[in-house]
Amino acid sequence: MKRDRPTPAAASPWQQRPSGARPRVPEGEPMPRAGERNAETRLYGLNACLAAFAHRPTALRKVYLVQARIPALQQVLAWCVSHRLGYRVVEAADLDRLTASRHHEGVCFDLVRSAPLTLSDLLAATPPNPAPALLLWLDGVGNPHNLGALLRSAAHFGVCGVVTPPAIEVSGAAARVAEGAAEIVPLAHADAAAPALAALRAQGYAIAATVPRDGAALYATPLPARLVLVFGAEGEGMSQALIDAADLRLTIPGSGTVESLNVAASVAVVLGEYWRTHVALG
Repeated sequence: MKRDRPTPAAASPWQQRPSGARPRVPEGEPMPRAGERNAETRLYGLNACLAAFAHRPTALRKVYLVQARIPALQQVLAWCVSHRLGYRVVEAADLDRLTASRHHEGVCFDLVRSAPLTLSDLLAATPPNPAPALLLWLDGVGNPHNLGALLRSAAHFGVCGVVTPPAIEVSGAAARVAEGAAEIVPLAHADAAAPALAALRAQGYAIAATVPRDGAALYATPLPARLVLVFGAEGEGMSQALIDAADLRLTIPGSGTVESLNVAASVAVVLGEYWRTHVALG
């Protein structure tokens, strides 16, 4: 179980898998066995939980909720009763321990973990070349608040999917911040950058690296209709190999009083510009 507190990302997760902290065991809850730990995930936040139930109700295994959430979760509780799944009405302090967060919004689900897509799976589900299509590539963006926020922006602007190294997963904290978008935007894992880039280019995608300085100004640069936008983690940035491999380097112009935007804000700005040029203006 991941905490809300951000954890440092490796400089380039495509080469190095960061070690994770051992999950905390909530009071009164048994430690899951190794297989169960990998098979299930704990989700919290009202919109995140409702979205998960709407998209994959058969993944639900257990529900914890406070008394005040019963009206909003009546359909979920009816499903639990009809499918003989457990649910417990608990105190907010119990949910604090179960989720290792005070931002649970009165509900927590245990669900079967969704298996990440392969890049081939993702490409098979996106519009074929030469139709417009937009993908995100995240090089080390593991902070749950940033990941959740950018997934929400990705859903808002119709991104077809997100590509990450295997080390990146959508935690309960990230899903809560995403407000349901984690169930909408497909996530694909790619083990190595070079073959993934080759597969994307074979499908007609141009690769654009977003850099804090010395790139082409976003608002003065035509964006290709089939585009993969690459974003790096805050602090470490993206690997130099990815920058060098990009067809285009983009910089968001601004006042210069700070070096750059937060990565989640940068994603929203660039996605908004793509939407303006390829969707809003036809």
